[in-house]
Formats: sequence, structure tokens, C-alpha cells
Amino acid sequence: MEIIFSNNKFAQMLFGKNNENLKKISAELNINLNSRGNKVTGSGDAVSLSLAKKILEQLYDIIKGGYPLYLSDVEYAVKIICADDNVKLKDIFSDNLYITGKKKIITPKSLSQKKYIDAIRSFDIVFGIGPAGTGKTYLAMAMAVSDLIKKRVNRIILTRPAVEAGEALGFLPGDLSEKIDPYLRPLYDALYDMMSFEKASELTEQNVIEVAPLAFMRGRTLNDAFIILDEAQNTTSEQMKMFLTRIGLNSKTVVTGDITQVDLPSHRKSGLAEAKDILKDIRGINFTFFSDQDVVRHKLVQKIIGAYGKGCGSS
Repeated sequence: MEIIFSNNKFAQMLFGKNNENLKKISAELNINLNSRGNKVTGSGDAVSLSLAKKILEQLYDIIKGGYPLYLSDVEYAVKIICADDNVKLKDIFSDNLYITGKKKIITPKSLSQKKYIDAIRSFDIVFGIGPAGTGKTYLAMAMAVSDLIKKRVNRIILTRPAVEAGEALGFLPGDLSEKIDPYLRPLYDALYDMMSFEKASELTEQNVIEVAPLAFMRGRTLNDAFIILDEAQNTTSEQMKMFLTRIGLNSKTVVTGDITQVDLPSHRKSGLAEAKDILKDIRGINFTFFSDQDVVRHKLVQKIIGAYGKGCGSS
């Protein structure tokens, strides 16, 4: 295999510092890639070389379009093209959801993530179901902040059930606020990654951004809002129905969870698992499903999820 790129500057960006991008592709596909100037040569399995050629040519076009390529993007690109070599990486990586206060560009990193954000744009209610680390909550948060900044909604409401394995709120130390705060911390973490702590605190004080346990949603009508229900596998049937019937005019709702990680008592059915069956045929509601192939955390997380999936069951 031999590829010659027309622009030497873009070619060097594609190859990476000390050829780290080429080394990553070589390792993932078990082939040998080498560069000289603006030329890449490769040896190894013919099918793998064909995939490498598609990956390199598509990433080169993305770089030409001004996208900053990171080593992690190269790894995601290999996973995407290996899963479906008809996918256009540009359609995924060039879909900028939001640029954070840290100048970090948030984009989808897998085909499922791309389908997920397209669904959030098109549907008023979207369920994102799949294992940890697939970006379900993080991408929903990015979409929420983007819609708030663009004034498509007037506020963001972030909520999750205060349920954990083996613990009850009454046995935890502190007042109600101190007891609830640890359950909501993951939502705050994602929020602070989108904007500065000062800005998030200001918007929270103004109730433009509200972070609250699910029980606090009862009796309300949520208009002109982007609402995210996180860890929805730990809702009961009654809680899920209560939440979904709070949605008001000009509101968008994203429900996320992993139905293999339910912390409810064994005799209680997950409201998320039930909603998946009850609501699947309703027009205007979208279900996007993620797998361990969509994990965008440390690569060992994907292997851990896969190992537990093959084991004797989930907890």
C-alpha cells in the first residue's frame, strides 16, 4: 500500500508527533505503516491495509477542514471504520455540538453517538440506553448547554433518583441537602466540564440551571426547558410515569441509563426497562441503544464491560 498526500503540513498533522497516529493505526490493525515526507507505505493483511487507507484518507480530509486531530480520535476512527467501512468519518467528527469554556470541541466519537445527538435534535423525548462510558449523559449535557446559550430553551433541569445499592438516605449523615448532594455529583461534574465553575454557580443561583433529585419533580410542569433524567434504571415504574408526565411546552427531554445496572430492590422492576417496552411504538419518542463498542473512556473500560457481559450476570 502507498498513499501520497498533496499537502505536507496536513500530512504531518495526520501522521502525528513521532508518527504516533500511524503507530496507533498499525497497532490496532496489526499492520506496518511507515512515512517519508508526505507519503505513507504499508505492509500486512490486505483487508487491514484497505481499512487503514480509508481511515488515513478520511482523517486527512477532516484535518484539511480545520478539525484538530487527537490520538484518541484516531482510535475512535479505527473502531468506527472497522465496524462499518461505509461510514463517513467527517459526518461524525465534524458535527460540533458545543465548544466549552476551555475551548474543547465536543463531537460524537462513534456512529451510535452520532445517531443519539441527531435524535436529540429531532425528537422531544429521547432515551439513551447502554453501559457506562458511552457518553449518554455527557452528550445530552452538551446539547442542553448549547440550546440554553442559543436561547432555544430558558433553563436546564438535571435530575436523577437518589438510589444506591445498600444505602438509604435516612442512614447517611447530614441534612437533606448534604445527603442528596453525592447522588447529584456526577451531573455537576459534567456541567463543570461544559462551563466554568463561576458561570455554572451563577446560573444555578438564578435557577436557570437546576440540579435536583427526581422526587422534587413531582407536581411540576416543566415548560421551555431541556430536561435530563440520569441513572433512570433506578426509577420505579411510578417515578418514570411521574417524570414523563411533567414535560411541558417547548421542552426537550433526554432519559439515560443502563438497564444492566439496577440498584432497586429485586422485587421492583426498573422504570427504564418498563418504559423501553411500553413506549417503543409511540411516534415522537426515540430510543438509542449503546454497546460496549461505544465506550469512550479508557479502553480497559470497554473490556471490563464486555467481560461482565459474558459472565454469570449483572448486578
